[in-house]
Parts: sequence; structure tokens; C-alpha cells
Amino acid sequence: MDLNLVTTSQNTKDDRIWVEKAQKGDTIAFEKLLRKYRKSVFYMLLKMVKNTDDAEDLTQEAFAKAFSSIVRFDATYAFSTWLFRIATNNCIDYIRKKRVQTVSIDQPIEGEDGGSMQFDLRDLEADPSESVVLQQRKRYLKMALERIPEKYRMLIEYRYFQELSYEEVAAASGLPLGTVKAQLFRARELLNIEMKDVEDQI
Repeated sequence: MDLNLVTTSQNTKDDRIWVEKAQKGDTIAFEKLLRKYRKSVFYMLLKMVKNTDDAEDLTQEAFAKAFSSIVRFDATYAFSTWLFRIATNNCIDYIRKKRVQTVSIDQPIEGEDGGSMQFDLRDLEADPSESVVLQQRKRYLKMALERIPEKYRMLIEYRYFQELSYEEVAAASGLPLGTVKAQLFRARELLNIEMKDVEDQI
């Protein structure tokens, strides 16, 4: 018998018991869930925002949002998946509002599956001609991203823009780890094709 599966199954059962109590207004049950997942959520968010104070604030916001909507939780999903999705989406909204997202198109990022994606996360002062080229390439990338299916676009954003691990992408998207890796591989292929097409047309 796979002990990992047994442990996972027991964790899921425990979570559901606590969730059911929390849905009835039991704050102690929700505090148990908070203590169980707080560190995982915090470190995932820290990877996204690169700032301890911001990650702390976003962690508190994530749990506040989860608590306020716990009555709508669908028990067909794992609580951890639901929670990570709330935290990730809230963090993405925060990053967009703060305008700290940058696109990386010069330095390749190697994936665990052997593929790579090229972006440029540097924020260096460039001369006018370099700035024009960089802005142009960013525009091409944006156009190419808009051409690929939403499910692939979301995974690229999680993995390469937010720099989440494959495991964190799986948790945020609700997809199995193997599916995440396979779809990211396909997403890179589609994006490269669209990038070339965009450049050829302009």
C-alpha cells in the first residue's frame, strides 16, 4: 500500500471535517486550517512578490477571503487547491495593480521537462534604440500570448511570469502535476510558433 496516498487521503478527510465545521461558523476549525496551510501559502506568495512584508499581507488577505467565502467551498475539490487558487489570483491582482510585472524575453529559463522559455527580467537603463527594440519584442510577445488558448496562457503566466514551481502551478490551476508539465511544453511550442508568425507579419 502506498503510504503517501494514505496520508493524502487522511489529510483530505481531516480538511473536509474542519471545512464543514468552519462553514457552520466554527472559527476554531478554520484556525486549524490556517495553521496547517499558512506557511505553504506564505512561501508561495513570497516567491511571487519577492518581499516578506507584502507576502505576509497577501497571506492574511488570502485567508480572509477564504474565510468569507468558505460557505461556497465545493467539497469535490481539495481545500488546499481551492485555497492556493484564491491566494494566487489575489496575488496576481496585487501585482498587476502595483505594476511590478515584467516580461522576460532575452534570457532563457530552463524547465524541468527540458524545454526553455526566453524572457528578459532585467530593468536596466538602455539607450533609445535598445528601448525601442525591447518594447517592440514585448509587444510581439503580448500579441503572441493573446493568440494561444487561455488554458495555456494561464500556465505560462504562473510558471514564467510569476516564477511558480511546477508543484505550485499544479496547486494554483487545480491540474495534476503531469498535466501541468505536458501543457506547459505544448504552450511553449504554440507561443514560439505565434511569435514567429507575428514577427513575419509585421
